[in-house]
Amino acid sequence: MKKLYYDSAYQKEFTAAVLSCQEGKKGYEIILDQTAFYPEGGGQPADTGILGGVRVLDVHEKNGQIIHTTDGPLKEGTTVSGTIDWDRRFLHMQEHSGEHIVSGLIHARFGYDNVGFHMGSEEVTIDFNGILEWEDLLEVEREANAIIYDNREVYAGFPPKEELETLDYRSKKELTGDIRIVKIPGGDVCACCGTHVARTGEIGIVKFTSMIHYKGGVRIGLLCGSRALMDYEKKRDGLQKIAVLLSARPEEAFSAVERLKEELGNAQMRIGALCRSLIEEKVSAMEEGSGRLFVCEPDFEPVPLRQMVNAMLEKKKGDTVLGLAKNGENGYFYVLGSLENDMRPLTKELNGLLHGRGGGSMQMTQGTFYGAYEDVCAVLKEKGFNSPGTCSEPGAPSLSDRA
Repeated sequence: MKKLYYDSAYQKEFTAAVLSCQEGKKGYEIILDQTAFYPEGGGQPADTGILGGVRVLDVHEKNGQIIHTTDGPLKEGTTVSGTIDWDRRFLHMQEHSGEHIVSGLIHARFGYDNVGFHMGSEEVTIDFNGILEWEDLLEVEREANAIIYDNREVYAGFPPKEELETLDYRSKKELTGDIRIVKIPGGDVCACCGTHVARTGEIGIVKFTSMIHYKGGVRIGLLCGSRALMDYEKKRDGLQKIAVLLSARPEEAFSAVERLKEELGNAQMRIGALCRSLIEEKVSAMEEGSGRLFVCEPDFEPVPLRQMVNAMLEKKKGDTVLGLAKNGENGYFYVLGSLENDMRPLTKELNGLLHGRGGGSMQMTQGTFYGAYEDVCAVLKEKGFNSPGTCSEPGAPSLSDRA
């Protein structure tokens, strides 16, 4: 079978004879005498498109034959026309050539190998077998884009054996037979079966989006060409909206957010101090006692609710204390504590009665009950809990407000 995509990665249409057509698990499997459809391989996804009026869903190579999986049959012996989805193909060409430049530069500068490569639906990921810093990647990105802007010619072909023996090229495995080489001057020389742009300028731009430590090395996220442009547009729009909210220029947004974060931290510290003072005042107003006691503070967050339960236990307002706070439409966050008793059996029992979820240590548990407030009150009273007020639906003053 002739692989037309090796003659020209830019061929969008072609004609071919149908050699065979068999129904498979995922569609009809068609073999042609020649094809411009690239089969999945080398980290590059397969082309899609139209073949003889039916949709090409997938293309893969098996036993030297390129198999086109389609959503309909084609008659053997007929000649059909094929059209590849060009936007998809060209994006893959941009991404694959961009990946070669990046991998070649990292190999030359740091000695690391590309040990994993995947063109995903959102970005390209590349795995390297060594540790990099983000600043290293930014330098590589600048150098890669300089090669792109220089619009250098990209060679992709099968050099003669004599020439091949003189080349120092990257390869993930030992290769035999005809070896296809992709050369980008100053960027990379690598064995590759994929489709590539003719000149580096067609890549447009490369941008790194992420880096994580992975299997003793790093995995980086990469965008090329139109995807990098769309990513810039999305982030630019987001930055402009943030700047408007902060009444700042886009270039001042980071400083404005830092100031806002500092102000928020100071406000939270003041709120925390006021909350602790309020808790101390409420707890001091309660009478000392023993047994089981519960309070409801509808507007409390989990942290101050725990602080209140701890304060009530320390001030000996009860042997076992349960605090409640509103949690959504039909839920009540709870904290259950005791200095003397194991709370886990009681927590399990209350969770069963009130459709609750939660757990914790022997002295303190927390979670959420679900149900109407009157039902929660009724169950707690059945289990021996008293309140320093009258049970009612939270909304006005909390129970401890009326103590």
